[in-house]
Amino acid sequence: QVQLVESGGGLVQAGESLRLSCAASRSRAIFAFSSMGWYRQAPGKERELVAIIIEGRLTKYGDSVKGRFTISRDNTKNTMSLQMNSLKPEDTAVYYCKANARSGTEYWGQGIQVTVSS
Repeated sequence: QVQLVESGGGLVQAGESLRLSCAASRSRAIFAFSSMGWYRQAPGKERELVAIIIEGRLTKYGDSVKGRFTISRDNTKNTMSLQMNSLKPEDTAVYYCKANARSGTEYWGQGIQVTVSS
């Protein structure tokens, strides 16, 4: 069983940056993933897509983060990252890492808090 572990969250002020990382627990597990992505859920709201990277190349972003966030994947480090710039208070949420294996299995991380103060 593969576990996804997020890191890099925290409290920042509006306009600052954070970099989230998602590491797969098993060596080379990332090669089995056709896509990986970041989702977030704010209090009282539904979970939404932040960014997704497909086969390590094609990227898609939620409208609210386009131009500010960048998703990337490093197969050599077995990790996926989300660079978040120009953070806004409305980016405050729990961020989740998700991976879709080619077998059809979905994996989720436990979530990490990002808080942006105004």
